[in-house]
Amino acid sequence: LKRFMVVVVSLFCVAGSSSTERVSQTPPNIHSKPGEKAEIYCSHSIDSYNTILWYKQSQGELQLLGYMFLTDGYPEPGLDVKMHGDANKNKNSTLTMEKLQVNSSAVYFCAASYHSAPHHCSSVLKPPHQTSNIHSHLELTS
Repeated sequence: LKRFMVVVVSLFCVAGSSSTERVSQTPPNIHSKPGEKAEIYCSHSIDSYNTILWYKQSQGELQLLGYMFLTDGYPEPGLDVKMHGDANKNKNSTLTMEKLQVNSSAVYFCAASYHSAPHHCSSVLKPPHQTSNIHSHLELTS
């Protein structure tokens, strides 16, 4: 029996945020098998932020999976992921990973931002003093 784990962590790109402004991801645990699908939900409580970015970190490399701007999802070409929902304050944005595989095992990041060009946030990936300890685990068993 082989087990694979996906750890999901949330963060946000903002300077000088207050403690009431936060980004959260759910659920805390997902148990699944290869070939199944998994969904991760992200929300934030930051006024005027309208973009959710999704990242995957595997073997030391960070990959942009795509982003949601308002209510439109923009996954990167060639990836088996979907994004839907709403990227505005107190709404849910969903990352759906179809047909999980062994290489789905990774750390996934959700980031909230306000940008007219959302990809600019990618240069500010994980400021330690602004990273939430909320995380989810996706465990794959074969």
